[in-house]
Amino acid sequence: MIAIQHEGAIKKFTSLPKVWKDENGVHLNITDGQAFGFYPVVTPSYDSATQYLGDLEWDGSVFTYPVLDRTWSQTVAELKESKIANLKSLYNRKLAETDWYIIRSQEGTSAPQEVLDAREALRTDCATKEEEINALTTKKAVVSYSLPNLD
Repeated sequence: MIAIQHEGAIKKFTSLPKVWKDENGVHLNITDGQAFGFYPVVTPSYDSATQYLGDLEWDGSVFTYPVLDRTWSQTVAELKESKIANLKSLYNRKLAETDWYIIRSQEGTSAPQEVLDAREALRTDCATKEEEINALTTKKAVVSYSLPNLD
């Protein structure tokens, strides 16, 4: 991607235009884009969960996007509440896979010990992660907290 500052605005192109018109006339089949003011567009890396890209800017050698921090209208407590709800949903789905053992045990057939142990490990892990989330003190930290992949 390339861009040019032209007539007070930044214009982006996927490649050099075949025809370019400026104050010096019409130019065909441009090969040296920088001679006409075309420069690369650099997209910086960023964390899309906590940052976003601002409007394209010229920094003197390339066009680039400023990386800006996101803001959230929710409080830290509200963000934690939402994150914990998502966490519990993940663990509940995983526990649901073996719920039938527990239901069957209510009818007199014991659940295998490895199933009971695995369920207890899931509940312990969920509680640990909930404590980790509750220990976070900033909005950015809560939003950035990665929930586990239980698949």
